[in-house]
Amino acid sequence: MGSLERKSATAARLFDVRRVIGGLFVVYGVLVTIAGITASDADIAKAQGININLWAGIGMLVLGLAFLLWMRLSPPPPPPSPDPTPAEESRPRPEGGA
Repeated sequence: MGSLERKSATAARLFDVRRVIGGLFVVYGVLVTIAGITASDADIAKAQGININLWAGIGMLVLGLAFLLWMRLSPPPPPPSPDPTPAEESRPRPEGGA
C-alpha cells in the first residue's frame, strides 16, 4: 500500500460523517445537560414543570454516543487495492527493479 493510499484511508476514517455528527451531539449534549442541571425554578416553571434542557441534553448525549458506538463497531471499509489487469500479469517483470 502506497503512502497516498494510507493517507486516503486515514482521511476517510478521520472525516467519517458518524464521527462528526456523534462528536457534535456529544459536545452540545454536555452543554445542554449542564444548562438543565443548573436551571432555576423559574426556568422549569416556564416549561410547565419539565426540565426540558436536562431531557434534551440527555437525549443528545445518548444519540451522539450511539453514533460513536456505531462508528466503532462498523468502521469504514479500507479502500480497494488496485488489482493488476490481466495484461500486466502476463507481462514479464524486469529483474532487479521494482
